[in-house]
Amino acid sequence: MFNSFCIKLLSFLMSLTLSLGTFFGIYKAPTTREAEYYRNGDIKNVILLIGDGMGFNHLEKIKKELGVELSMDSFPVKGSSMTRSYSDRVTDSAAGGTALSSGVRTKNSVVAAYALDKQSKYFYPKTITELCLESGMMTGVITTDETSGATPASFSAHSSDRYNTEDITNDQLTSDIDLIWGRENGVATKAAAEENGFGYVTTYSEMMALEEGSRSFAQFKNSLWTLEQSDENTPNLEQMAVKAVDLLDDTDEGFFIMIEGAHIDKHSHNNLSSEMTEALAEFDRTVEAMLEYAKNDGETLVVVTADHETGGITLDGDAYVFTETGHTAADVPVLVFGSDKLIYDGEQLNNYEIAIRIAYTIGFSEDEFPASVTV
Repeated sequence: MFNSFCIKLLSFLMSLTLSLGTFFGIYKAPTTREAEYYRNGDIKNVILLIGDGMGFNHLEKIKKELGVELSMDSFPVKGSSMTRSYSDRVTDSAAGGTALSSGVRTKNSVVAAYALDKQSKYFYPKTITELCLESGMMTGVITTDETSGATPASFSAHSSDRYNTEDITNDQLTSDIDLIWGRENGVATKAAAEENGFGYVTTYSEMMALEEGSRSFAQFKNSLWTLEQSDENTPNLEQMAVKAVDLLDDTDEGFFIMIEGAHIDKHSHNNLSSEMTEALAEFDRTVEAMLEYAKNDGETLVVVTADHETGGITLDGDAYVFTETGHTAADVPVLVFGSDKLIYDGEQLNNYEIAIRIAYTIGFSEDEFPASVTV
């Protein structure tokens, strides 16, 4: 009786929070149109690329320093995302990732869980990965970070704290996601992966030997963000992305994959200009490969964005320089290929709207997403 009352009370509080959130722009935005507006019957696959920490001036910095145009410049539709969290004007990667995965804002440090129930005792927000799995789509999460890092965790787990590595890893290993690849975290083991139906991958050659229809959990050992392989046993982000899409493109129902370039953020925190530039160049090369796939495929939506800006990069005279070592509240890019309705050119939207609009583009309704799952 008491538990039943608690659930009803929390359900009421969640409904109230969502209603107030709508009013204050925390949850569903007034600029998000009806689901049918975004629907694109030609799209069955989604590739979401997240440049962690990547602001507009990151792109300007690399173009000025290298004297090149970026693949990201070629996207036909470009807008921006406002990146706050439920608890703060400046978001971290956990709350930022949750907005992008679940279509809701939460407190900093919380992974795909509600601000009012961050322990997920009663409810948790459904991620777009879970939504796609339920419809029969194949799914993947890949990163240059540890597999339990805040951004990949937001698309593959639910936790009250981004540093709950064991809980996050357990959620990932017991999920139905087809592939989860990134750096080793010291927690995921071969025995646990195989017990849950995953092939355990630790090298480039093992990754390349994977066949369609297999599930895999990768724990690579060395740097994944470099333009060239850091060693013969370790892939870079582009190689992971190309192989992952080849594996997921194996069903009529389509696929969803999140691809994160984590080291744009990591090197920006340390104001390491040349390392950040290399990480961003590798991310852009990955974007180019995914864009080429989408152009040839004809049924794929590609969205590029960031969870937040890191480093406060600012134009000082003739040079773009770091002015911070932390995150900032600056808007970040939203680039779209495959739909001219997901955003209009130059549109500014809330970060959580991106997941909602992606879901609507591939045919889900307002009743299906965003959504709560009762524990």
